[in-house]
Amino acid sequence: MSTPASFEDTPISKVSEFWNARPCNIRHSSQPVGTREYFDEVEARKYFVESHIPRFADFSRWRGKKVLEIGCGIGTDTISFARAGAQVTAVDLTEKSLEVARQRATVYGVQDRVRFLQADAERLSESVPVERYDLVYSFGVIHHTPHPDRVLDEIRKYVGPESTLKIMVYHRWSWKVLWILFGYGKCQFWKLEQIVARHAEAQEGCPVAYSYTRRSARRWLAQHGFRTTSLVVDHIFPYSIPEYREYRYKKVWYFRWMPQPLFHALERCLGWHLCLTAKPE
Repeated sequence: MSTPASFEDTPISKVSEFWNARPCNIRHSSQPVGTREYFDEVEARKYFVESHIPRFADFSRWRGKKVLEIGCGIGTDTISFARAGAQVTAVDLTEKSLEVARQRATVYGVQDRVRFLQADAERLSESVPVERYDLVYSFGVIHHTPHPDRVLDEIRKYVGPESTLKIMVYHRWSWKVLWILFGYGKCQFWKLEQIVARHAEAQEGCPVAYSYTRRSARRWLAQHGFRTTSLVVDHIFPYSIPEYREYRYKKVWYFRWMPQPLFHALERCLGWHLCLTAKPE
């Protein structure tokens, strides 16, 4: 799969600096970071806005199983797996995310079911002991590393014939990409990758953000020895951003008047999240 040289040439230190400065979802609550109230609000807000995550992760299915989460961030899904009874190894590139995620595990009393490790996913086996996991899970992470192919090669070391891989990567033909391209990119299609990366996250300037079509995602997994068993496109963010930043949920006018069945149908076609479930070949 061809990739922009600018992404491939991005130092991993630049990716780390970006996410360490503002971990994903760190501002999902106005309560003091580290408190129970803070974590409760972060979880409620995340799963309200991205309600497809619990369906995709299927947390309760992994009770008594071993889960390897690549890119745990501040630990929302990590804790959901642990509370459901899984034994979790949670890995992240950045110190700040791991600091908050460890606090979270302690607050919810599941620290004995989570092992936190700092690691570069492209060199996972250098920091994470190689053992087989029932589930390898990564939601919205692998597309932010300069060499996603290397991550899949590393993941192969942690799976057996019965293991499951669940990942979310960004969807190329999505409402979000169109919104970015026409709103910020002045229709400069030839700069699509760089424009999307710059505006993909709440904090402008993300250094790497690949996106995939349905076909290219299946092919990408197949090239690394994974057979896609399920592919679901989901998630369009319908809220006005200024109000959302103030913790108010006001939909933009064209989504406010759109019937819910039509909106959900649109999500299945043009959602930003490409959710893939796969098995090792």
